[in-house]
Amino acid sequence: MNNQWFSKVAVWLVIALVLFTVFKQFDRGATTGNQIGYSDFLEEVRAKRVKSVVIQEGPGNIEILAVTIDDKKLRTIGSIIDRGLTGDLLASNVKFEVKPREEPSLLMNILISWGPMILLIGVWVYFMRQMQGGGKGGAFSFGKSKARMLDEANNTTTFADVAGCDEAKEEVKELVDFLKDPQKFQKLGGRIPRGVLLVGPPGTGKTLLAKAIAGEAKVPFFSISGSDFVEMFVGVGAARVRDMFEQAKKSAPCIIFVDEIDAVGRHRGAGLGGGNDEREQTLNQMLVEMDGFETNLGVIVMAATNRPDILDPALLRPGRFDRQVYVTLPDVRGREQILNVHMRKVPVGQDIRADILARGTPGFSGADLANLVNEAALFAARRSGRVVEMVDFEKAKDKIMMGPERKSMIMPEEERKNTAYHEAGHALVAKLMPKTDPVHKVTVIPRGRALGVTMQLPEGDRYSLDKERMLSTISVLFGGRIAEEVFMHQMTTGASNDFERATAIARDMVTRYGMTDELGPMVYAENEGEVFLGRSVTKTTSMSEETMRKVDAVIRRIIDEQYTIARKHIEDNQDKMHAMAKALLEWETIDADQIDDIMAGKPPRTPKDWVAPPNKPDGTPPAVTAGNAPAAA
Repeated sequence: MNNQWFSKVAVWLVIALVLFTVFKQFDRGATTGNQIGYSDFLEEVRAKRVKSVVIQEGPGNIEILAVTIDDKKLRTIGSIIDRGLTGDLLASNVKFEVKPREEPSLLMNILISWGPMILLIGVWVYFMRQMQGGGKGGAFSFGKSKARMLDEANNTTTFADVAGCDEAKEEVKELVDFLKDPQKFQKLGGRIPRGVLLVGPPGTGKTLLAKAIAGEAKVPFFSISGSDFVEMFVGVGAARVRDMFEQAKKSAPCIIFVDEIDAVGRHRGAGLGGGNDEREQTLNQMLVEMDGFETNLGVIVMAATNRPDILDPALLRPGRFDRQVYVTLPDVRGREQILNVHMRKVPVGQDIRADILARGTPGFSGADLANLVNEAALFAARRSGRVVEMVDFEKAKDKIMMGPERKSMIMPEEERKNTAYHEAGHALVAKLMPKTDPVHKVTVIPRGRALGVTMQLPEGDRYSLDKERMLSTISVLFGGRIAEEVFMHQMTTGASNDFERATAIARDMVTRYGMTDELGPMVYAENEGEVFLGRSVTKTTSMSEETMRKVDAVIRRIIDEQYTIARKHIEDNQDKMHAMAKALLEWETIDADQIDDIMAGKPPRTPKDWVAPPNKPDGTPPAVTAGNAPAAA
């Protein structure tokens, strides 16, 4: 910080000094006060009204500095070439003083001649430093690495702070052991791996795992982002790669961690107009440094990405990235461990059950679970609670999974009723179809961009889908539109997303998964390679028009069959539909227990925290809003 402040002050001092010198030089010949022309001055001399004159004689000219006429001091403009002036002054009895000419100093001459150039260089250096984000060397350090070295004092993250990825931890623990005791592995002929690539979806903890390695390994750890290599000048990225490996070799054994390596490691030749660009130059230099003629012994490169499919094949071969560590989404046990790690940072109540929260958050990544704990703490702070309770976690989970409530949104009664039957249709079909996830909660309170939400939670982690489950999902998606048609006798735009998802599932069953008897186990999907990934420039298809028509016919058949099944379930259970819609209109949100009561033919139990909205002072019901609904008639 002090160096940056000093450099900025120095640049502005140079600029100010040059400007002051130039202005002073130009101001030397400027005139101030009263002025008199030379011809008028000669007339005054002949008229003997001039009392005194101060002149300065130089090589080839005379400069009049001051003139006193009738006790009034004046100045003339410019220099003159008149050697007879002194004779005229003596003849007119004018007192005059001759001052020697002041020669400018060497420093002044240098500033006058080189001042503009120094000014331009200073301004250029200043703005180049701003474009490069400051740092040591500024505009003259384009090729210097921006990697930050972490030591034990600056990083307190350890493997104890990483949970939910036990297999990945075991892989990198071996790396730490190798750095601490290489003889243990080398005595059997094993060599230190050149590179380790951490692969996984966003938010699974790849960067956190790298920080934990830095905290566990007692070796230097250089951390840099893939975007820090590429700059506006061609060749800068390659120079930074060379400088980074030079620094790493001096500190070997050490670890280099490149976050988001896909910023520079994309497939080469992806562009349409050639590939000799800055990014490819950087990648080429990285390939050479990792495994070229000069091997960097003792330097391990770790990288993280969530797009391994777009990385260049030369980067993934053994000898460069010898192993790939997959950091996947955590399972239910991993989610419980992650929640316990994050809940150590907040005061939690006695009713908190991390195992229950883990079962209710399938598909959540480590970052999602950290956000869940943070949102629960915010909900507890809003109600002025001293600890975070289970109800706060439930509200936070609903907000993350269904979106924030829009209670201020005013909905017409007809639209609320349509939304209630729509969501009741989804819930009813989900309860009656086989192999569907249990309905956890149904609400008609607008959340996010939806007017209502039916939330289903799986009973456990699932890694594949079978045909019957996919067909049931299509039926559940059609339940909302069918309920609108049967009970409201209308069609609205609220089912557009349901149709998109249902059509996508049916198309994948036919073209990708081979789940139909008509077309059999064969892939009919078109080539979806994209240009920027270095794949096909144009989309191609190997299907004939007759096959495409057959694919469309099979998709149509699947959709029609599941639509018919869902409609039959709704028409056969109209009493349950009315009861569920009435409960939604009255309480706005119903949970799994109330839905079970309705499906069993019993009146649904009243929510524990529900309070009937008061009437207006004149006795009329309150205004109909999304967060304050009157009881249905």
